[in-house]
Amino acid sequence: MKARGTVMSRRMASTTTVSDWRSLKAGDPVEILKHARVLAAGEVEEVSLSGNVLWLVPAVPSETELFLKSDGVQVRRS
Repeated sequence: MKARGTVMSRRMASTTTVSDWRSLKAGDPVEILKHARVLAAGEVEEVSLSGNVLWLVPAVPSETELFLKSDGVQVRRS
């Protein structure tokens, strides 16, 4: 049986925002948030070398979406 702290820390790690978008890889499931509201969810298609631009393949069939860090959005692993 795992210690409670281990289970809690894994749960918290999966719900924290990603500050360095360069750590994201293609296929990672994420949510895009702004002002604590989920704007979109899906899989990472690509992240720019600078880590300031993210392309998302939405979970709901649609066009690939582009998100800019400068727009104040946050990324959370899902």
